[in-house]
Amino acid sequence: MLKIEKENLIGFEIKTVHNLLKRDFDKLPIHDKFNNLTGVQKWVVAYLSEHEGQDVFQRDLEEEFSIRRSTATGILQLMEKNDLIIRQPVSYDARLKKLVLTKKASEIQHEIHKEIEKHDKKVREGITEEELEVFFNVMKKIKKNLSE
Repeated sequence: MLKIEKENLIGFEIKTVHNLLKRDFDKLPIHDKFNNLTGVQKWVVAYLSEHEGQDVFQRDLEEEFSIRRSTATGILQLMEKNDLIIRQPVSYDARLKKLVLTKKASEIQHEIHKEIEKHDKKVREGITEEELEVFFNVMKKIKKNLSE
């Protein structure tokens, strides 16, 4: 029987790091301060604030975060329930509803950006620019491989 060395499996390593990232990200002070905002909700708020003034739709989030429609729907429904976003119709297509941050989300988006930057700085500790460049190149290739 073939023995699989987990530490040599890319998917296993990525999943392990994902779990650690999520756990650490959810411990950030903003998590408790704003009704247990999830990590993905923080990223959605950050994304929408970065694209303020542009029409952003659910399909844009699906593409940006590589998530399925059903996953995006669940995230956005919860964000609507928690008064973080509203869906507004657009004049040029009755089927589409753009995603807009509520006043509540707009007020916390600056803190979310700070927390994301602080968390990213922690993750990058001890990693050189050259190592980061290799890392991002490898991650692009992995994403491409999995998208085909």
